[in-house]
Amino acid sequence: MRTIRCHVDAPLSVGATATLSETATGHLVRVLRLGVGNAVVLFNGDGHDYDARLVAVGKRGAEAEVLGARALANESPLAITLAQGVARGEKMDLVLQKGTELGVAAFAPINTERTEVKLDAERAEKRLAHWRGVLVAACEQSGRARVPSLASPLGLAQWAGGTHAGLKLMLDPDGELTLAALPPTDAVTLVVGPEGGLSERDLATLRAAGFKGLRLGPRILRTETAGLAAIAALQSRLGDL
Repeated sequence: MRTIRCHVDAPLSVGATATLSETATGHLVRVLRLGVGNAVVLFNGDGHDYDARLVAVGKRGAEAEVLGARALANESPLAITLAQGVARGEKMDLVLQKGTELGVAAFAPINTERTEVKLDAERAEKRLAHWRGVLVAACEQSGRARVPSLASPLGLAQWAGGTHAGLKLMLDPDGELTLAALPPTDAVTLVVGPEGGLSERDLATLRAAGFKGLRLGPRILRTETAGLAAIAALQSRLGDL
């Protein structure tokens, strides 16, 4: 039987009553046809699933009583941070959705020399809210109880100058490393360029920050393919796939 999971942006505890958002209520009631007494599973990103049942349903929201809590252990032992060159529309959504399903722990949208999507402060805030929704929905579907972190978009040079965990890699068709040559590690920070790829200036900036080039094979992959292929391969090589 399908488990119906719903994200709640609030603390959860056994015996408490959780208020569901209007959006979540609409999905549960209008799409899934649930009503009072039906079982749902709630999560808020703390690593637990909370068994609950609906106790009230209205047009603008619903309430669920929390009956029990279960710690989940389905996070990857390989903590992957994906620094993705901001891509257009659905491509970015796809990377965030599938990356979450594949176990990415953190996402960092970056603006590179060839980034085509230009976001002012207002648009950036709206896109961040949308992207967070994509991550939450992917966690609901995939069974993850920890929502990946999502950083605000930064320019590549500013982002590269920060602190980055584990093995520092950038996808580069001429990179010096292959998957087979990677050393054991429990963390990887991976940089993927936007539609036009990483420019020579981008590559130089990253190399100066300690990143090494990783090549995946003889074929050129689109931005929405490259990062996901690399993540799946890294999870197979070093993680839990």
